[in-house]
Amino acid sequence: MCGIVGLFLKDRSLEPQLGALLSEMLITMTDRGPDSAGIAIYGSPESGRAKVTIQSASPKADFDGLDRDLGKAGVPATVKVKSTHAVIEVDSLRLDDVRLVLSEIRPNVRVMGSGDSIEIYKETGLPKDVVSRFDVRAMSGSHGIGHTRMATESAVTTLGAHPFSTGADQCLVHNGSLSNHNNLRRVLVREGMSFETQNDSEVAAAYLTSKMADGNDLGEALKSALDDLDGFFTFVVGTKSGFGVVRDPIACKPAVMAETDQYVAFGSEYRALVNLPGIENARVWEPEPATVYFWEHDKAA
Repeated sequence: MCGIVGLFLKDRSLEPQLGALLSEMLITMTDRGPDSAGIAIYGSPESGRAKVTIQSASPKADFDGLDRDLGKAGVPATVKVKSTHAVIEVDSLRLDDVRLVLSEIRPNVRVMGSGDSIEIYKETGLPKDVVSRFDVRAMSGSHGIGHTRMATESAVTTLGAHPFSTGADQCLVHNGSLSNHNNLRRVLVREGMSFETQNDSEVAAAYLTSKMADGNDLGEALKSALDDLDGFFTFVVGTKSGFGVVRDPIACKPAVMAETDQYVAFGSEYRALVNLPGIENARVWEPEPATVYFWEHDKAA
């Protein structure tokens, strides 16, 4: 079943509230998927710096002294630990080096996401516990997406939780099921993509990453998905500056959107949106089937 939420802020004065607003939206969707949850937050990028969010089943062993060991390996970095996750900040030119060094000095950690502005936190458990564990309410940013999962086709694991990130500053949450994901996975592997799970949503994320690597923006990549992905799906997707939504042509999964001068919001159900500021004056609608909705901070909506 699953529940998904998203919030794209037009009004910069709301950015300090992003984590709190998105957390409450996600908690409201708990009964749509109580086995795991995750949130991606897009913060203000620091010039010349990049971030890698990692996860460990043994955080004390893997995170203690990590900044020291990265430095010894020639990659100076700062490490901010949050429970089972840590955010590594490095010079943006060393982003690929971090992944390589991590595979050597901390082979058991998993990369949740990386880029100039994205941080991803996801774990098994109820949304209220996940957002509390990582102190999501205190986070600020320009936009974010979240997901609470009911695992109907795969195991309840951290890696199986959403969001899925397969490219720099890109992530996706999904409600539905794809029927051609195995064939598409083989095509993407031949193109050089790699996968951490058997989840069809990771394939969808990788597909969009591949399209954007070819020069498409998020809106164009989502339009291509309508032709190339089979099954039923609702995607909410984030990039460094963009926020997109698309539903399959049948659109059997519930979805509602709201827009004001201050934000664009998405929820699997309207009750996820009711506590947003000014919602009583918002334009509220159900996104149309096979229609791409796309906003970007550095372009007109």
